[in-house]
Amino acid sequence: MATYRTPGVYVEEISTLPPSVAEVSTAVPAFFGYTEKGSGVARISTLLEFEELFGRAKPTEFAVTTRPENPSNPDGPRVIDSITRKPGTNYQLAYAVSLFFKNGGGACYIVSVGNYNSTPAAGHFSTGLAALEREDEPTLIVLTDAVLLPPTDYYSLCQEALAQCNKLGDRFTILDVKDGDVGSFRGVSGIGANNLMYGAAYHPYLQTALTHHYDEAAVTVEAGGVIETPQNQTWTLSLGVGSATASFVGASGLTPNIQVVAGDPEAEVAFAVNKEIRELTVSNTDGRTGADIAAAWATWSGSNDAGGYDIAVDGDGGAALDTLGGNVTPLAAQPAPENNNITTLASLIEGTTPETQLYNQIKVALGAERVVLPPSAAVAGIYAQTDRDRGVWKAPANVSVSSVIGPVSKITHSEQEGLNVDPNAGKSINAIRAFSGKGTLVWGARTLAGNDNEWRYVSVRRLFITIEESTQKATAFAVFEPNDATTWLKVKGMIESYLYSLWERGALAGSTPDAAYFVNVGLGKTMTSQDVLEGRMSVEIGVAAVRPAEFIILRFTHKLQEA
Repeated sequence: MATYRTPGVYVEEISTLPPSVAEVSTAVPAFFGYTEKGSGVARISTLLEFEELFGRAKPTEFAVTTRPENPSNPDGPRVIDSITRKPGTNYQLAYAVSLFFKNGGGACYIVSVGNYNSTPAAGHFSTGLAALEREDEPTLIVLTDAVLLPPTDYYSLCQEALAQCNKLGDRFTILDVKDGDVGSFRGVSGIGANNLMYGAAYHPYLQTALTHHYDEAAVTVEAGGVIETPQNQTWTLSLGVGSATASFVGASGLTPNIQVVAGDPEAEVAFAVNKEIRELTVSNTDGRTGADIAAAWATWSGSNDAGGYDIAVDGDGGAALDTLGGNVTPLAAQPAPENNNITTLASLIEGTTPETQLYNQIKVALGAERVVLPPSAAVAGIYAQTDRDRGVWKAPANVSVSSVIGPVSKITHSEQEGLNVDPNAGKSINAIRAFSGKGTLVWGARTLAGNDNEWRYVSVRRLFITIEESTQKATAFAVFEPNDATTWLKVKGMIESYLYSLWERGALAGSTPDAAYFVNVGLGKTMTSQDVLEGRMSVEIGVAAVRPAEFIILRFTHKLQEA
């Protein structure tokens, strides 16, 4: 209270209302993966912002094989025969962020653990998790590109993410079942048994409506059904300055041979071709020069089938070949010539004779190639949309997944029984299923702690995270305030007001506020005199969280006719 010394009228404003609890954001995911550019942690709100900071998706490389539209006219118009994806690391982060926004996602964090020149490694993601731990706003962890790691590394990383959620108490992890291997995910070398209440797993992967990003200059187009130009292979008969060179013309991959027989120097040079074993025999070479053999070959091949072989003078042809008599030697293979039948998509519309029709056909076909992604990104978007439209207490299930064609595999009711209930360790896995007339729906709402009656449901765990984080931040004003009844009353009133608003919105079960929650604070209730002396103010909060109606049981019976 101020001390007044000068006569006058003074105005004092007395605060009687407690502070209010501002609810924290509930669905701000952090996506982990590799990007075209940039690194570290950044907050974004749109896909355009992501592309400005981190670039686009890694271009997918395709190989297109074409064939003549009319087999009898190999030089006529061509059509697509097949399209295949070339081997390479399938970085998924850029596509995952796009799918997140298409499913209702908003602000999120990107944790770039490397660029497209990086080889996926568990250490990159562990470093990213350590960086994310310093950020307060994220509430969801989505590991995304971590599924590219070997199973052992991936499951170890899942355990790190769950441990961080337990340590900080303000975030939740959405996991993918790597490659759809449920047994490995739950197995001895899987995600373990710790901190399961802080995560949920989803299965199977999704065939999305997203198209691949590709570079037209990297899409190869091969003219199949066209006879390739044979490959020339050459073997030199002599190492002398004046020698003869024997060559064979044929398709690549063959192994032609030359046999040189010294024979009778008085006889004529003789040649024999054996097509079955692909061998040329040159006889009576004793004392002959390269020029002699080449001249004899020209006469012989003029009236005989050379079988693809040829002999010509190399140098002045003056060296004798008698030292090579009796050898059987394969021709030395030359580097394979460039296949003139392979071009690129970009080059189809370049030059003086563009193939516009084939170019447009390939563009349409590549547009039909869809991206397959793990479900976590879409589920994170559904979390955000459900929180915004209904509230964090609404189970993010029985919700349609947008921008997907469907799950890569269909799950039946009996198969989901084994996913939803795990009697051994309670590691429930939420199914994503396709229903006739409804589309693709998230059809599960359990955490990995599926056998835990307190933390079985995703919505219950996330509601408590929200309440705990919101009240923790709101009560920070009371730090170093007098630990007396006045402060206790302010804190109690503030928390009760917040819980009442949750009850009004349907987050808490109970027909009256007293049945839905309670807040206790004070000496003799939650504190002892020793607590007050040691500066501790304990507040006890109890809430009755609503739980989803996971099983709807309709009981029917016959009613007897009464009249």
